[in-house]
Amino acid sequence: MKRTFKKIFFTLTLSLVGTLGFSQTNEIKIEFMGNCGLYMTDGTTNFYIDFPYKSGAYNYMKFDETELDSIKENSIFIFTHKHADHYSKKHLKKILKEKNGQKFGVSNISDLEKLGETIEDFDIKAFKTKHTFFGIPFRHYSYLITWHNKKIYLSGDTTNPETISKIKNIDWAFVPYWILSNSKEMEIQIDAKMFGIYHLYPEQIPSVKKDCETIEKYHPMIEQGELITIAL
Repeated sequence: MKRTFKKIFFTLTLSLVGTLGFSQTNEIKIEFMGNCGLYMTDGTTNFYIDFPYKSGAYNYMKFDETELDSIKENSIFIFTHKHADHYSKKHLKKILKEKNGQKFGVSNISDLEKLGETIEDFDIKAFKTKHTFFGIPFRHYSYLITWHNKKIYLSGDTTNPETISKIKNIDWAFVPYWILSNSKEMEIQIDAKMFGIYHLYPEQIPSVKKDCETIEKYHPMIEQGELITIAL
């Protein structure tokens, strides 16, 4: 009897969450965490991209470590690569222990690409993309997420615009500023409605912000915690 009651209670709780949940607003919310770090949710499923990382690594953005306490339980963590400004083994180990969740990246790409089998209206494709560190090649992947028929591209640290240029009708492309510079120099077109320009050194922000003022679809990611909303 007690087990039956618990089952009924759990079912009703899930139903209530589904009724009141964020997904009912028909939008994807993306929060900028710093560097290439993003939090993405449709109100039902929670993703963290290249977060948590080591705060202040390589003189990139720091974050208040209270942000780690706000990470949602049972989230999915996706990493482009394992450099410290994108990935912290220490932080992630603690989070997974306390809040559960799943981790994906260079070591389990085939499992990552199967996420669409368990998440409704979701697909992710991984692209092996070039990234070097002091001239040394490093394993790195960029991702195309198709979620509720919206295309979101996550380039990470790659410098080569050729991969993203082969993808059509991207809704939001999150790229470092050098991708845009390289695509212009190489005369490569990128088919995206909006660009979130991330992974900026603090001293880069004023000049990049000024460069983007005249291009409406260029959106510099400057303020940690800022939100982007994609209507469905």
